[in-house]
Amino acid sequence: MTKKDDNISAMCRPAIGEAGKTGDWRDKRPTIDHNKCIPFIKKKPACFLCWLYCPDGVITATIPISIDLDYCKGCGICAEECPAKAIAMINEEGKDD
Repeated sequence: MTKKDDNISAMCRPAIGEAGKTGDWRDKRPTIDHNKCIPFIKKKPACFLCWLYCPDGVITATIPISIDLDYCKGCGICAEECPAKAIAMINEEGKDD
């Protein structure tokens, strides 16, 4: 007989690359100014809101943070959520606004 766990909750984690390399879909890409990034400045784990809110799970919660542009779709959520405004969205080369 299997024991039933009454404390099960729904949890999911985005799977990188589930749809293949999707970075070429984007019109804008995120760039990081590490001199404004809170974890980089404090030299310790702090903030990481960009990592937390990235729907594609392509941001590393490391110091310094990095973004896997092979899979980043350029949604801009990381830039919107960054309280230090360390992430800016810039036009991809060859793509106009």
